[in-house]
Amino acid sequence: MKKAAAYVLTVLLAGLALVLGAPAASAHGGPIKLEVAGDGADNVNVLVTYKKDGHPVTEIVQASLTAISADGRSFGPVPLRSASEGQNLYRSAEPLPNGEWRVTVTATEPSKAKATVKVKSGVVAAAPAIAAGPSPDQATALAQNPAPAREAAAVTTVADDEGGMGTPLKIGIIALAALVALTAWIGFSRRHNRMGARR
Repeated sequence: MKKAAAYVLTVLLAGLALVLGAPAASAHGGPIKLEVAGDGADNVNVLVTYKKDGHPVTEIVQASLTAISADGRSFGPVPLRSASEGQNLYRSAEPLPNGEWRVTVTATEPSKAKATVKVKSGVVAAAPAIAAGPSPDQATALAQNPAPAREAAAVTTVADDEGGMGTPLKIGIIALAALVALTAWIGFSRRHNRMGARR
């Protein structure tokens, strides 16, 4: 009986490993999709995902950018560089000159893809600095009735806590519960078999 329980447990754990590892492995490969947009200033952001499932491309992407302005000027080809904000986010290695541009991004690795969009490029003026903090009247009102501030903080905390558990954690908890149930079932069946053998 001990061997049977060990085999069942081994098969269950192997199956669990396959289930948890399969989604990550299946996300790689195949055609990619380029989402191109201006960054609001003088550069272009390119988000690279797999067309099939929308997962981020974690492999190194080789791509370049070319652009033609509304008045006929040309720009590029310029290579794209990985951005520090995300693993599948790329930016032009050089800033785009001011103006309206028809931007084409062409990727060659990990698969071929091409996207063309219109982008407006220009220097963004910095907003004037404003002193942060409540006015004396607001400070007095908050001191007399701090409940609205606490309620706003509580709403923010609840909203932040809702997205705290990721899918792998949920799957792990479910698998752990299944493992505990299987262990209990094996224990009860052993006890039942021992009781039946004594009679």
